[in-house]
Amino acid sequence: MTENKKKIVLVNRCGRMGNRLVLFANFAALAEELGCTIVNCPFHSYAQLFVNTGRDIYCRYPASGRKSIWDRIPGASGIIRGTRIFFHGTRALSSLIERLDIGKNSIFTLREEKGLPVIISLESPEIIDAINRADIVFANGWKFRAPNLVKKHAERIRTYFRPIPEIEKVARDAVEDLRKDADIVVAVHMRRGDYRRWQQGKYFFSKSRYAQWMQQMEGLFPQQRVAFLLCSDEAFSKDDFPGLSVSAGPGTPTEDMHAMAECDWIFGPLSTFSQWASFYGATALFHLRDKDDQLDLQKFQVSNLHEVPGTPLPEDACSGL
Repeated sequence: MTENKKKIVLVNRCGRMGNRLVLFANFAALAEELGCTIVNCPFHSYAQLFVNTGRDIYCRYPASGRKSIWDRIPGASGIIRGTRIFFHGTRALSSLIERLDIGKNSIFTLREEKGLPVIISLESPEIIDAINRADIVFANGWKFRAPNLVKKHAERIRTYFRPIPEIEKVARDAVEDLRKDADIVVAVHMRRGDYRRWQQGKYFFSKSRYAQWMQQMEGLFPQQRVAFLLCSDEAFSKDDFPGLSVSAGPGTPTEDMHAMAECDWIFGPLSTFSQWASFYGATALFHLRDKDDQLDLQKFQVSNLHEVPGTPLPEDACSGL
């Protein structure tokens, strides 16, 4: 990657952690390809959970080699993240520049407009040309994806997004405990809370249906012992899954996500949460899109973070995973 002072500034918050990780990583892949820097203040809500973003108030990609003045002042970074002042300031500045047409030769706004395709390709020649001609790019939207670049630069992106050691240990220990009595560990993402209403309940499935999928998955490995790491935003009982070896995820969304990444296979409803677990752990994923779906090992794939599940719920309207 060549040195470049070009900055791409992410402007908006797009739901919760999974959404923001996916969007951030797609732009990180673009930064690797073009040799520019990403600034992502909207990631502040989750910055402390990851090694590199936790020590940089600007959440820059690639990781900065030196601390900003705000990171050197005791307590300052915590106040900035808590008040979201950088996020609000960036959004206001982006809007003002776009409205007044300031710096049109050096500042470009990449905006997701209503009516555009489901995915806006960051790999398109038009978008890359526009970014290359600007010094500062404000990116305002959710549907931006660069799956080929994500795949190309996957290892560097994974390295950057390493969680803090405490989370890493809890996640690894949870799966290692299951491996003591299993040959294969399958992560099941049973997301139910907000999925009751999101997309008109399209991806809301009953616990009994999840149990059937788990039984089917076990049947795909007749000569091996299969255990399930079940990560859910609702309480459940092992009695809901009779005859199956089931253990709950560690508990917090970040721990659950990274425990899922440690597993051998992942399945669950369409979600950026499971996409990230699949990408980070290079673990094959099957997305459930309908209650009649049947699991097929040939259709499990490591995510390139390309799926756009739909318009994200606001962060404050979401709960759980």
